[in-house]
Amino acid sequence: MQRSLAACEAALEGFVPIDAPAGLGETMRYAVLDGGKRLRPLLVLATAEAVAGDAEAAMRAACAVELIHAYSLVHDDMPCMDDDVLRRGKPTVHVKFGEAQAMLAGDAMQALAFDVLTPDSGVEPALQARLCALLARSAGHAGMAGGQAIDLASVGKQLDECTLRDMHRRKTGVLLQASVMMGAACGPCSDKATAALAEYGAALGLAFQVVDDILDVTQDSSVLGKTAGKDQDANKPTYVSILGLQPARDLAQQLRTQAQQALANSGLTGTAWLSLLADMVVERDS
Repeated sequence: MQRSLAACEAALEGFVPIDAPAGLGETMRYAVLDGGKRLRPLLVLATAEAVAGDAEAAMRAACAVELIHAYSLVHDDMPCMDDDVLRRGKPTVHVKFGEAQAMLAGDAMQALAFDVLTPDSGVEPALQARLCALLARSAGHAGMAGGQAIDLASVGKQLDECTLRDMHRRKTGVLLQASVMMGAACGPCSDKATAALAEYGAALGLAFQVVDDILDVTQDSSVLGKTAGKDQDANKPTYVSILGLQPARDLAQQLRTQAQQALANSGLTGTAWLSLLADMVVERDS
């Protein structure tokens, strides 16, 4: 895993420009490089390995999904959204570079993600199109952007668990699931395996958010690398506020079991890395 992580870092280093005009390259690189769990790229690469997928396509997909994730964090942290000043243990992009530059950097990273997925050679056009479709659908109105809209509209409101789950499925879960499906698209994958991987990605995506909600009230900012207690202070609905702390922890464990069972049902033999990532999501402390 460490070797793949290092390869992904090197690829991102090459893809994110340093010479974009008026300091934009510096801002983009600050937002993307030197920080982050890289969970989404690792999910792409681990799934591609499980299906003996095309290595170049998988690395490009891994970098593209991380660019989309990084752009979303830049925009989410801005005063008009979540208004946060700390991300990955350092000042947020708009704090360091200003709001206009942060907005432009996010826009540029979103565009760069699809540029990375569509090289002139090396990846078959049909696969390029499939990867672009998976990423676009997960990032748009039906996925991440739509989930963020629900999140902003829910501040101060009482949500039931079903509505909360739908919000986080869109805001966080769909992009994590798409990371798995993009990896699967890079190689031969039966209908049975595809369905099982989709179930794994859905369970993992929800587990990630449940654990995020738990950590928000159990860790401090120095460990998280972002402002702890932010959701509670903003009166946002979370799994902890709706279910309670221990039931939220129990739910995270149930979702891990679902993810692991899905892998067992996939018929694939090379899923040890995916299994480890599911454990890491639930057991993480930051």
